[in-house]
Amino acid sequence: MAQAKKLTVYILTVFVLYTIITSPKRSADLVQIGFEGISSAARGVGDFMTALVN
Repeated sequence: MAQAKKLTVYILTVFVLYTIITSPKRSADLVQIGFEGISSAARGVGDFMTALVN
């Protein structure tokens, strides 16, 4: 089981590096979209907590 996990992480790392090297602009766009999603989710949690306190 540990070997399968290690292999999966290795393959995923190689795929991410390949994608970044072959298309850096698209990779940057995807990272930006991901961070915007995380930011929106954090903002939503903050709004929810504020509403609970009030």
